[in-house]
Amino acid sequence: MPLYEFACDACGARFEELTPPGATAPCPACGNERVTRVFSAIAEAGPGVGLTGAAARESDRRRSEREAAKKERFVADRKRKRGEGPPGG
Repeated sequence: MPLYEFACDACGARFEELTPPGATAPCPACGNERVTRVFSAIAEAGPGVGLTGAAARESDRRRSEREAAKKERFVADRKRKRGEGPPGG
């Protein structure tokens, strides 16, 4: 069931209620059955998640460097295991 916002015609109270489409709910403040469904704006999106701008570029650069170093270690380890590297190295 969707959440709708209502305004009481008698006391003016505004409230939200889970109701089937097209149905109404009595006012929780005064119990009046005469309520009007009102427009409820969707909340604006908050700030984005994660880094932006220069901080994001710096983070990407550091990650690329870490990945390149990891790949180099992996290749060197493979060569060493295959006996392709320098002795004792």
